[in-house]
Amino acid sequence: MPRKILIANRGEIAVRVIRTAREMGIPTVAVYSELDRNALHVRLADEAHALGGQTAAESYLNTGAIVAAIRASGADAVHPGYGFFSENADFARTITEMGVAFIGPPPAAIVEMGDKVSSRRAAVRGGAPIVPGTTDFVEGPDEVAAFGDEHGWPVAIKAAFGGGGRGMKVVRSRDEVAAAMESAKRESKAFFGRDEVYVERYLTWPRHIEVQLIGDHHGNVVWVSTRDCSAQRRHQKLIEEAPAPALPPGTEEAMGEAAVKAARAVGYANAGTVEFIYQDGEFYFLEMNTRLQVEHPVTEAITGIDLVEWQIRVADGERLPMGQDEVLALRRGHAIEVRINAENPAGGKFLPSPGTITALRTPDGFGTRFDGGYEAGDTVSQYYDNLVGKLVVWGRDRESAIARTVRALGEMVVEGVHTTIPADLAILRHPDFAAVTHSTKWVEEVLDLSSVGGDAGAAAPDAEALVERRTTVEVNGKRFDVRMWVPESGGAAVAAKPKAARRQGQSAGGSSGSGEVAAPMQGTIVKVLVEAGQSVAAGDPVVVLEAMKMENQIAAEKSGTVAKVNVKAGDTVGAGDVLVVVE
Repeated sequence: MPRKILIANRGEIAVRVIRTAREMGIPTVAVYSELDRNALHVRLADEAHALGGQTAAESYLNTGAIVAAIRASGADAVHPGYGFFSENADFARTITEMGVAFIGPPPAAIVEMGDKVSSRRAAVRGGAPIVPGTTDFVEGPDEVAAFGDEHGWPVAIKAAFGGGGRGMKVVRSRDEVAAAMESAKRESKAFFGRDEVYVERYLTWPRHIEVQLIGDHHGNVVWVSTRDCSAQRRHQKLIEEAPAPALPPGTEEAMGEAAVKAARAVGYANAGTVEFIYQDGEFYFLEMNTRLQVEHPVTEAITGIDLVEWQIRVADGERLPMGQDEVLALRRGHAIEVRINAENPAGGKFLPSPGTITALRTPDGFGTRFDGGYEAGDTVSQYYDNLVGKLVVWGRDRESAIARTVRALGEMVVEGVHTTIPADLAILRHPDFAAVTHSTKWVEEVLDLSSVGGDAGAAAPDAEALVERRTTVEVNGKRFDVRMWVPESGGAAVAAKPKAARRQGQSAGGSSGSGEVAAPMQGTIVKVLVEAGQSVAAGDPVVVLEAMKMENQIAAEKSGTVAKVNVKAGDTVGAGDVLVVVE
């Protein structure tokens, strides 16, 4: 068993791993950027080491900094979480060559399955049908256009080394190809450190169904459950459930067997997920995620299996404790996971909403679990993913699970930032969701979110009298916490009170068609699409703004001539800053 595990990640997943490791009696090491100096995962770990920098590239994607933290801490195992280095074979090789265990699949399996193009080839070897698409990286827009002309529009340009909808763009005509490909490559590079892309046919009304599996280093592989992840926006999941409902008899078993065959084809070990697209009774291999998925808790909820514990034990060389029949015999009931993201869903826009969480109260009760990465007073930064936490609810059947999830969401309070909770409730209460007639396109094309939105909430009231305070001392890049009781208004240890987040309810342009195109959230300008003197129509995009690793096109709200451009690529802007003026 590892003596000490370093978690090369942040937020909710780092907290998740720390808790399981602690239950197993294994000390943990957190790493942190400048912005995460006092984050929840840092506070919970047994020790923490500074990476420096603010952006992911400067910190959590900085191999040298993480390797230095491994050496300084003496960790003999690394859990990569999801995102960042979780599907990076070079990182896995680097640390294994140091004699440090990588709590994930073998590097060779990451290379073949982590690359979405070669994983399609492996699926074919395993006998799984695949969606029509390229089996090589696409090098330029002309290849995408030729594919669309041959197979039909729309098509999807997808990050070859990504997942979770990051770096994925749907293209509906030749005219959109160049800009979409450029954007997909930028997003992929920012989130995964690689910008290779491929293209595949985009199905008209599919469900997204995936299979959780896990293998050991002795050749054993089992599939644990299916999950339905069809409630999505921007190709990123909002609600997931296990097992996948309303499948014809034998379909779930066929998916599970196909997933295991694909995994065996590449000598897979540790936890992984094979994703399928399902439509009209047929399923097609989509990709394999060579890591733990965000939605793994719904599988845990219906089986009682701690997948992180199994990951750690498999990485230590242990055999799987159960065979296929034993695993399936554990399953009972139905589970739903709701991702609570810091986004404003008003009007279906789902605009990122970074800021300080001034109040956070999570639900409780029978069959209710919350996996969070933040507490009240913590800040959701524009530089990282916007997942605040995950509500996971179990019920004896799907109907009771839905009812319990609605109840739990009604109890949850998040103030200081907008969240996706209003949209989540709209999904769960909709008859299409109950009838399982929704698809991956349903949220954006059918669900009415015109009345959803509202205030991000007020600041929490100031505390009075004696309060517990914490100050941080950093010695040679290693972080130490000191706790003390001090008067609220006195002493050097008193931390600054968090400011209430600015309201971010305005749309992706200026107010009421004034001509002032304002930033709807804090972020970084990726590209300016207009210049002074240019004519624009209402609804035309004028800049591309990146926030929380997502690109957002900010549009003009009235037609006219661009009188002034106040920003350039690379500028950091705040909510409400005027970017472009149209007269």
